[in-house]
Amino acid sequence: RMSRNFGQHAALLAGVRHARRPVVVTMDDDLQHRPETIPRLLSELSEDVDLVYGQAADEEHGWWRNISSRLAKRFLAVAVGADQARKASAFRAFRTSLRDGWAGVNDPYVSIDVLLSWSTSSIAAVTVPMDERLEGSSGYTFRKLVRHLLNMLTGYSTAPLRLVTWLGFLASGLGVVALGYVVVRHFATDNPVPGFAFTSSLIAILGGLQLFGIGVLGEYLGRMHVRSMHRPTYVIRTQTGE
Repeated sequence: RMSRNFGQHAALLAGVRHARRPVVVTMDDDLQHRPETIPRLLSELSEDVDLVYGQAADEEHGWWRNISSRLAKRFLAVAVGADQARKASAFRAFRTSLRDGWAGVNDPYVSIDVLLSWSTSSIAAVTVPMDERLEGSSGYTFRKLVRHLLNMLTGYSTAPLRLVTWLGFLASGLGVVALGYVVVRHFATDNPVPGFAFTSSLIAILGGLQLFGIGVLGEYLGRMHVRSMHRPTYVIRTQTGE
């Protein structure tokens, strides 16, 4: 029992860290995930598979929740890769030893799926039925879902910082092309481009260089940000006898 509501993923992290068995299973407590399908997940765990997701045969959420779920997987793909994001689900079975890869994580905006991706790439998925919720309503409001998406994107990825770098590079390139067009037309024709085009091209070049410079600084900040995640340098899966 938590002292207050720290969020779903923080509560899951606490449970995983207190687990005492070789395999951990996570599922929603509203019985949309059927407990009797847990053996199907466990049967897929093998020497070559460390993590198994249970994917719903048919989504039983409302249309906006289904859209939000797809968006969440797209944002998750930025952080962990598209293939793993497509398999992600709240219904999971994984080896407890995977938690060794994120023993030092102390992040209030944690994402279990991202942490699992740090420890293994041996992932499988099985299709399972998903029932409608019988009582109550989901605690994930639209606002909370958006906040969770942003937390995943900014908390586990440097993509926004690199986007600034590429925008700066693109703006500078367009400015150089525009300036070249103005100069060539000035000397090659009797109908030069008005001075506004020349000024605009210079502004584009200077503005792009500024964005590019900010992006370079962002790369250094991004590397510091990655180090602050406490992502493991390596995780040992098995080892031979000494």
